Amino acid sequence: MKFLIVDDSRIMRQIVKNVVKLMKQEDFEFREAKDGIEAFRILVEDKIDIMLLDWNMPHVNGLDLVKKLRTMDKYKNLPIIMVTSEAAKYNVIEAIKEGVDDYIVKPIDESIFLHKLKKQIRKLNIK
Repeated sequence: MKFLIVDDSRIMRQIVKNVVKLMKQEDFEFREAKDGIEAFRILVEDKIDIMLLDWNMPHVNGLDLVKKLRTMDKYKNLPIIMVTSEAAKYNVIEAIKEGVDDYIVKPIDESIFLHKLKKQIRKLNIK
């Protein structure tokens, strides 16, 4: 299973990766991007199973990337978990409405993160 972690903070990308690694799955692989432009390039050149995406990034933010991806057949079912500091209820509603599969507010609570991640992985395994 291949994850794309998208966040403009290298430290935050490492934190997200470390939490995913707590699942102790040897078959997990990771790609990283610092913004929506780099993330889209990686999506085009590699098969990604789940994207963990920040909202606030330079160039193309996370929500704009979600909007773009959900208009494309190839990515309309890609599981996307927004991992962001945008905690207002209207942000969560907007992100879900645009096609985010789940939403995690920073700072990351490991148990909530893992619960939501496992839910998305189960959905993939059902298909």
